[in-house]
Amino acid sequence: MDINDLRSLGTVLVALAFIGVCWWAFSPKRKQRFDEAANLPFADEPQSKPTQQLHPKDDEERQD
Repeated sequence: MDINDLRSLGTVLVALAFIGVCWWAFSPKRKQRFDEAANLPFADEPQSKPTQQLHPKDDEERQD
C-alpha cells in the first residue's frame, strides 16, 4: 500500500461523509425541525405592528 492508495481512500471517505451530511440535512424527517430552527430568530418579534403615521403634522393640519 503506497501513499496514493491512502489518498484515494481518504478521498472516498470524505466523499462518503459529504453524502452522509447531505442526506442527514435534507432528509424529509428533519424538515419541520429545521424550519422551526430557521424561524427562531423571528420568534421574539410581535405578530403585527401597529401602523405608524409617517407625517403626524400633516394629519394635524388637515384637522384644522
